[in-house]
Amino acid sequence: MLLSFCSGFLLPQLVAVQKDNFRRLLRTVEALSDLGPQMTAERDFPQSARAMLSAVLQAGGAREAALFTYGDRPSLLTSIASDGFALMPEPAVIPLLPRHFHALQSARGPIILNAGVSDVYLSSNGNVAPELFKCIAPLKIAGKLVGMVALGRRDGDAVYDIDELEALDLLCHYIALAIHNHALTQTLAQRVSENLRLLGSLHGFYDTALEAFATAIDIKHVDIHGHSLRVGRYASGIGEAMGLEPGDIAALRSAGYLHDIGKVAVDKHLFGKPTALDPEEFREMADHTVVGHQIVSGVQFPWPRIPEIVRSHHERGDGSGYPDGLVMDDVPMPVRIIALADTFDAMTSPRPYREPISIGATLSEIVRITPEKFDPNAVHALLVQVRRDAVGSNRTPFFDDRMASNISPVDVDHLAASLQHKITHGRLYLT
Repeated sequence: MLLSFCSGFLLPQLVAVQKDNFRRLLRTVEALSDLGPQMTAERDFPQSARAMLSAVLQAGGAREAALFTYGDRPSLLTSIASDGFALMPEPAVIPLLPRHFHALQSARGPIILNAGVSDVYLSSNGNVAPELFKCIAPLKIAGKLVGMVALGRRDGDAVYDIDELEALDLLCHYIALAIHNHALTQTLAQRVSENLRLLGSLHGFYDTALEAFATAIDIKHVDIHGHSLRVGRYASGIGEAMGLEPGDIAALRSAGYLHDIGKVAVDKHLFGKPTALDPEEFREMADHTVVGHQIVSGVQFPWPRIPEIVRSHHERGDGSGYPDGLVMDDVPMPVRIIALADTFDAMTSPRPYREPISIGATLSEIVRITPEKFDPNAVHALLVQVRRDAVGSNRTPFFDDRMASNISPVDVDHLAASLQHKITHGRLYLT
């Protein structure tokens, strides 16, 4: 009779429990199958967090849930998504004392909370009351705390049983991985941002310091005051018109500031001589390239080609330059740009032996000796910047107040056409 009673009364109940467990298992598997693609999709992390939270609510049969990340500076839980809580601030923050952190990191699996247990794991010093949570699950990767899932009430205020806790524990492994990956991405982004900020500050420091050097280099004679600063500006403008990267443009500007640093060793009277230099004087003046190279070679710049530019900025494409008589193929593009900027400023600036040459006459002469002596792409970029100034379209004027552009856009266009004709040898290309 007892056996018959058990068969008639307990067996149906056991079957009902097994069916409920099976439903929970199916619900958890369903949640995982939905969660996987959403975690790996290209979307904002808050969207992924809401998807993870939805899976937690479904698997745990909860009406309320919140997802927290953990940061150790200071030790703090911060909510990134919540659902169902009427009084949950955004974000909710829970500071952790060392004992709370140790308890959460040491916990194995989800924890049922009550009045006597909450204080073991959570502090009441944040902006959310721990009493709102009925169950918590620490999120860990390789034993390290990365966050926490918190569940509130269930329908009918039922307690969480072993099956819900197991389902939650299974989900938490995946959620912890997603949060950890997000934290790594955020850390990397912050480091990159910080490095860029520091690099920007460093470049700003170099600009300021090198401007001071440029002023000191040009101090020897009134007629070359501002020369190095202008060469830096012209070179960076040419590089910008050529579409170079910002870092390469900054390198050109700095190289322009320093290209004549070797002149600090040149006798001051040579800068003011009203007649042509004799061979010995010219040799002393020309040696500023080698002396400058020796000076800057021992300095660690962010731009490794500065020593090469300082040495070679008087080289010419046909091998007629100095100190090494290089031909165009042996001269890197940054050197070609500085050489052009240096020549352009020297021709348009006054000298003891002549008045400044007009922009139009200077450009005409430069086009005439291109491509034999100057790089045609750099010359074309110079014409682009001069034309922009002529029509007033430059955001930053190419010329300073000392030398406003006095050439018309039509004249610049004629020079550009002449340059193009020269470098194509008059060939016509029909399409």
